[in-house]
Amino acid sequence: MHACPPNLPRRESTAERRVAIGLAARALIIEKGVEGLRTRDIAERVGINIATLHYHVPTKEALIALVAETIRHDFRAQAMRRPRDGKTGLEVLRLEFEEFREIVTETPELIIILTELVERGRRDPVIGEIMLPLYDFWRNQFVDIFRLGIRDGSFRPDVDPHAAALIVTGTLSDFWRAWTDFSASIDAVFTQLEHAFTPPIALQG
Repeated sequence: MHACPPNLPRRESTAERRVAIGLAARALIIEKGVEGLRTRDIAERVGINIATLHYHVPTKEALIALVAETIRHDFRAQAMRRPRDGKTGLEVLRLEFEEFREIVTETPELIIILTELVERGRRDPVIGEIMLPLYDFWRNQFVDIFRLGIRDGSFRPDVDPHAAALIVTGTLSDFWRAWTDFSASIDAVFTQLEHAFTPPIALQG
């Protein structure tokens, strides 16, 4: 039996290389925006040549799709830490709020990248084809939450799930952007959103 030669560097798998490319692209988007996304800079950060980079992401569309894939992976991993099974619509909504708070405080780069790409996707059909469905997927998650809450009684029966989803996602998006000095605490925002959709508390006595 022959021993393996010592100290040989381990070759990255294709999946690992793609993750490294996606993360390098994300870092450049944060630093320079989409317009500053250059294949030469990505290859340099990953430590590969341009030919290898183009093997993994041969087009602009493939590069943006890879970035979107890494974003979906991060959001999915976050959601899996907080199981939804057996919870009411209101409880699931609160989990979504906690995850938003977590992203804002711990990984704000996720929202920076998502916002940058969604806004660019409104003008660039290549980016839009990839990113706008991802944004609508987020909205549809809230549609499902409101439908669940209407069924279990944790939300008012007259709530329109699609309108409510637009209200919540629009509010969270605007909170993140913070266009002006006008502001409110994140807890106050969450509380007001809950009050907008939950049944009124019966008066006591």
